[in-house]
Amino acid sequence: MSSARIHITAAIEDGVEIGEGTAIWDSVHIRGPGTSIGSSVIVGEKTYIAYDVKIGNRVKINAFVYICAGVTIEDGVMISAGTIFTNDRFPRATGPDLTELLSSEEPDDMPRSRVGAGATIGAGAIIGPGVEIGRFAMIGMGTVVTRSVGDHMLALGNPGRVVGLVCACGHPWTKELPTEAVRGVCSNCGLTLEWSNGSCRVVST
Repeated sequence: MSSARIHITAAIEDGVEIGEGTAIWDSVHIRGPGTSIGSSVIVGEKTYIAYDVKIGNRVKINAFVYICAGVTIEDGVMISAGTIFTNDRFPRATGPDLTELLSSEEPDDMPRSRVGAGATIGAGAIIGPGVEIGRFAMIGMGTVVTRSVGDHMLALGNPGRVVGLVCACGHPWTKELPTEAVRGVCSNCGLTLEWSNGSCRVVST
């Protein structure tokens, strides 16, 4: 943690690893054990990160983000303000007789979610339990993600649905999912992308 910048009001529990050059802003709470945050990461104010969370390098996490246990965030991801991750499919505060609070410890079969490298999650999005968000995918603001989203796919709405494809630079490539194989050049950055067999990838620079 020698070169990490941690605000005096941040609460960092034991068992948390923080990489070089990472900035933790005010009133952030990061729980341990088992949570790791890579290098050159920004964690915005009043964000909560649970235990057993893995965050890669060069990730931007804005203010008021809630990241529950069991989430993996790969390199270069953008998570905008107010995003909420969830990991409980059948939440209850008590048992059926309402006499005792249930344990807050996560079960062994807890659903785990992953956000692929380079993806963006828009402000106020809600990410359901056990979903995969692909590399360079784009989740629009306020979207409720209830199923996995593939690489380069743009998902919008409640519930979220895929409405097109985006380039690695973040700009739209298509306004709908192609019905057949296609290759084209991004009008913004010049990357060549290919859609084939239900997936999208960058094929050249």
